[in-house]
Amino acid sequence: MQHPSPSHTGVVAAALELFATQGFEATSVEQIAKAAGVSRSTFFRQFGGKEDVVFTDHEQMLADLRAFFEQPHDDPWEAVCAASERVFDYFVRDPELARRRYEIVRQVPVLRNREIVTVFRYERLFDEYLRDALPGISPIDAVGFSALVTAVHNHVLRQLLRGKRVPVTTLRAALDDVRRRYGVLPGGTDAASDDVVVAVFPRSMPIAEISRRVQAELSD
Repeated sequence: MQHPSPSHTGVVAAALELFATQGFEATSVEQIAKAAGVSRSTFFRQFGGKEDVVFTDHEQMLADLRAFFEQPHDDPWEAVCAASERVFDYFVRDPELARRRYEIVRQVPVLRNREIVTVFRYERLFDEYLRDALPGISPIDAVGFSALVTAVHNHVLRQLLRGKRVPVTTLRAALDDVRRRYGVLPGGTDAASDDVVVAVFPRSMPIAEISRRVQAELSD
């Protein structure tokens, strides 16, 4: 996950400090720019407004995830979970900044509304990727898996934002359970080259995933 420049980070930190001490509505762009040591024009080149300062990391992460999904992945379900872990790992690297942002968002209705929209953008990105990577997948399976991954991610992330020490392995275990529930968590032993395989798939496994696995075996 690409990290922002020190200048960019400095503006975000200055803005969050001002929002915390004097309130979001009472803080002007000019005050943020002055506190960060940048010009007003520089601020507007980096951000579109005060709301964008709060959510700028998410814009970068969404762009990074789009690039990540454009790369080839053997297992689309695992790729969605890996994308979730990439976002979580970003916040783990600077939990204090993430917690300050969380407290401000909780206090400002307009920011809470934007957060809801931002969460949906992740879910939609995951949904669109699965539909593209697994032709023929049921829309219910795609949106259901995407929504569950997003909800589990946010549940674990919220523990971090509330002050707990939460390693990425906690999220990984939870996401493994998500894949297990959908019947798409790999398991078992490797097959030998001369094995005769009778495939038995969980009832919960989406038909598109069964098709993908059968095609992958036949093409080997």
